[in-house]
Amino acid sequence: MSKSTKYLLVSFPTSITPSHHRDDALDAISATVSSENGSVAPFPIPEFKIGTLDALVQQADELAKLEAGCQGVVAKVGDALKNILEGDEAQIDKMKTVNDKPVDQYLRTFSWNKVKYRADKPLGELIDLLQKEAASIDNDIRSKYTQYNQVKNTLATLQRKQTGNLSTKSLSSVVDPRTLVRDSEYIETHLVAVPAQQVKEFLKIYETVAPMVVPRSATLVASDDDFTLYAVTTFKKHSLEFVHKCRENKWIPRDFKYIEGGKEEERKEFERVGGDERKLWGETLRLGRTAWSEAVMVWIHVYVLRVFVETVLRYGLPLDFVCTLIRTPGTKQADKAKRNLDDKYSYLAGNAFGRDKKGRVKRDDPGEMHGEGGPEYTAYVYYEFEFN
Repeated sequence: MSKSTKYLLVSFPTSITPSHHRDDALDAISATVSSENGSVAPFPIPEFKIGTLDALVQQADELAKLEAGCQGVVAKVGDALKNILEGDEAQIDKMKTVNDKPVDQYLRTFSWNKVKYRADKPLGELIDLLQKEAASIDNDIRSKYTQYNQVKNTLATLQRKQTGNLSTKSLSSVVDPRTLVRDSEYIETHLVAVPAQQVKEFLKIYETVAPMVVPRSATLVASDDDFTLYAVTTFKKHSLEFVHKCRENKWIPRDFKYIEGGKEEERKEFERVGGDERKLWGETLRLGRTAWSEAVMVWIHVYVLRVFVETVLRYGLPLDFVCTLIRTPGTKQADKAKRNLDDKYSYLAGNAFGRDKKGRVKRDDPGEMHGEGGPEYTAYVYYEFEFN
């Protein structure tokens, strides 16, 4: 499936040909579109139970909203797959299948799922069922993806603690407990990460930035390319002031409490979270693959209902129409195909369309045909979609 492929789903009354035969209508549509702009194939639409006109109008609105929601779910699952696979387009494309088929094949061989969505049920029930399925897919992928991201972020934090500089990394493997004053009632040791370029200034003034800093207590603990870690002893009653002054001078106080076996515990936690992340990655990927397939199927079934309802509203009863799927290589060809169809079948709109002096299709009153920002009015049932 090419990223630029655009699909047009259109419905016409069979009266567009003198014979009123579906095959002839399909041939006429194909000739109008032109093979250079896209391929035309029949798209089967079942006959559903039709209620009142008022119900159909309401259902048309409901289906428009539901279709937009389904499109959003498909996009959301696609984004999740993209993030999980770190933008690897080849792997992402492998995941984006529908019932283990490429999207093109699924659409070309589409048939209404009569087991899940019985066509003899009222349209309202089918809409409710599809709505619930879309919501369920959305909730499932959001929940699992959120869970995965939480563990992934936890692992990233632990990795920073393992590999970061002395201002952020864990100090369990850095600090010798003998460097620290412990279990004293009056004094305590502070660990301060000093930027490399400020070490001289720090050693010059640290004793005077706050009261009761133990003179010459600064002890070098460790250093890296960016920071040098010092241990400084102060009296507890002035500890908060010392920490505050450190921050003012852009020295970074490190909160550290020595725990026996802490280094080993951190290693075990890192391994445990790493295992959880790998497990959830696999679970999220499998769910994403399934969710994308199911979301696309729900989306296309909603489109089928939209086409059917709009066909009844436009062309009336008895139903005698042909629905086709037009596959175009890109937006340019899709626009050309639509222009060709508009030019030939504008008469289906009655007074809505006319022609200018050059024979081009025009609207007599575009404002009446669609609201501000609404979809463009067409003389026939027309929907377009693509998979990004």
